[in-house]
Amino acid sequence: GQRSEEEEHHSLETFTFYLSEPLSKERVEAFSDGVYAIVATLLILDICEDNVPDPREVEEKFHGSLLEALSEYGPNYLAYFGSFVTIGLLWFVHHSLFLYVTKATRLMGLLNILSLAFIGGLPLAYQLTSEFAEKSHNEIEAIQVSCVITFFASIFQFAIWTTALLNEEETLHAFARYGGKEHAFMFAKLALYPCVSLGAFFLTCLLSEFSTAIFHLMQIIIPFAFLALRIFVRISLTAIKSVMSLSRRKVVLLEEEEACLSPNETLS
Repeated sequence: GQRSEEEEHHSLETFTFYLSEPLSKERVEAFSDGVYAIVATLLILDICEDNVPDPREVEEKFHGSLLEALSEYGPNYLAYFGSFVTIGLLWFVHHSLFLYVTKATRLMGLLNILSLAFIGGLPLAYQLTSEFAEKSHNEIEAIQVSCVITFFASIFQFAIWTTALLNEEETLHAFARYGGKEHAFMFAKLALYPCVSLGAFFLTCLLSEFSTAIFHLMQIIIPFAFLALRIFVRISLTAIKSVMSLSRRKVVLLEEEEACLSPNETLS
């Protein structure tokens, strides 16, 4: 038979309660740190395994010059540093997020696992952008795959933040809540990687000159964007507060002037 509306409502409440049940924050952080460490290790092993010149080739082809031989692997090294910076900054954003999360829930744990699944794909992104570089016909596709992996790895982190805001009194520190001194910067920090990866993806569709070298240089420059973002947010908040304080002073002055006027002057 058909279930009544009360039973359906009760099942929905049970499911919602299940997702909001607490989860060990320490276990989530420990598991996440382990995944980030393994991904960084895989990236280091990749660069060390196939990107060391052969001694015989150095002698015969490059006349004994090791630096000239290493220059042949320049795109691979650039891809490595760009990918490692991405892993490091995503870990930094994850650390900053859970620094202000006071209580993790099962939904936040699920979103965190989805983010880590795409974090694990960053060594694949490195392999693609290093193998299909230098104007090959698959270069743009390799960059687009890397952008998609980075976008989903970061957007699920942003989803964790959004989930925490829905019940901020229980899940977030006071500094990160609405109106807190770190709320605006956390929002901007978590939104930076999704916006950059999405922007790079659309640039590959619009600019035929877009290359893996430009993409990896963008990855390396992003840490400076974090610093600029911090300064921009601080300046913006200071400007907003000063404008609001000036408007309040004007209102107070008008009220004082009206209080000083006589009743006849007020009516006129």
